[in-house]
Amino acid sequence: MNSKHLIVALIAAASASAFAADTYAIDSNHTFPSFEADHMGISVWRGKFTKTSGTIELDRTAHTGALDITIDAASLDFGHEKMNTHAKSADMFDVAKFPTAQYKSKSMTFMGNTPVAVDGELTLHGVTRPVKLTINKFKCIMHPMLKREVCGADASAEFSRADFGITFGLPKFAPEVKLAIQVEAIKQN
Repeated sequence: MNSKHLIVALIAAASASAFAADTYAIDSNHTFPSFEADHMGISVWRGKFTKTSGTIELDRTAHTGALDITIDAASLDFGHEKMNTHAKSADMFDVAKFPTAQYKSKSMTFMGNTPVAVDGELTLHGVTRPVKLTINKFKCIMHPMLKREVCGADASAEFSRADFGITFGLPKFAPEVKLAIQVEAIKQN
């Protein structure tokens, strides 16, 4: 093989691998990051965010992927209006100053062709810190109504809200937060 044919073959191989990844758009009607946090040691409060957007890229053959999710912080819902108002205030999430939270992956870990963990960074309250997501369940199907592949996952993580500058009520309220994300995404290509 001469050098011209080798270069063409390398470009073709690189192009094929560049297009091997599938892109999925986050389905905001089926994606709700939720969390639980201590309430003075006497109960656990649970809330969720009802507006999300973003993309997921997966190359199950190469065992690589990328995740980029944006959360509308003002969509916070505890199911208790007074708590919603207080949590959105400058005491906690300060949604006027920090209207979004974002999670961006750095790498994904696969077991076979299935993603099982994501190393990435969470930006919350204007602070960016590493947060690892564990993918507890992952499945893709041909959606019967959309006639396109849809993938879904259940992911979880734990972090300290104090690391993100959300210190209201400390030390009376423990800083540990458990995050759970139900996500569905629709194949775009």
